[in-house]
Amino acid sequence: MSRIGRAPISIPAKTEISVSDKNLVTVKGPKGTLTQQIDRDITVKVEDGKILVERPTDQKRHKALHGLYRAIVQNMVVGVSDGFKRELQVIGVGFRASHQGQLLELAVGYSHPVYVLLPEEITLSTETVKGQAPKVLLESSDKQLLGQVAAKIRAIRKPEPYKGKGIKYSDEILRKKAGKSAGKK
Repeated sequence: MSRIGRAPISIPAKTEISVSDKNLVTVKGPKGTLTQQIDRDITVKVEDGKILVERPTDQKRHKALHGLYRAIVQNMVVGVSDGFKRELQVIGVGFRASHQGQLLELAVGYSHPVYVLLPEEITLSTETVKGQAPKVLLESSDKQLLGQVAAKIRAIRKPEPYKGKGIKYSDEILRKKAGKSAGKK
């Protein structure tokens, strides 16, 4: 049985959850509103301040969906109450990051700057401090959208394995390669 699926989700203060008869879960909180369509086999119940996700049988498909939808609903609740953050670092000599509204401008070693237009659900901020790598901070209540946008930005210039130049997550640990050997004997 799914250990993740069985765990109840506690509902924080100032957060409202509603489940329609067509298995559409809506979560409202101080950071926004999120909706998710749940598979028809999985049932979602709201009982005395907790959300319970249940499955009908022990089939492999139902077990997989049980844990999946419980995690999705949990991320929705955390997102509308606290929100999610993702920080990226732009590492390299002459690499820059700046923004105007929802438009992110990156200068990452190409012959031209790269522009990325972000969705309205994501809050964008950039930080440039002398002596440190420029940072791009993304905030949103939707964890899935945030991760997808952060991955697209990172894919513009992935960190290379020799010097580590490129765009990386701030908590990412890079394994660097040794490079060429000094000389042959």
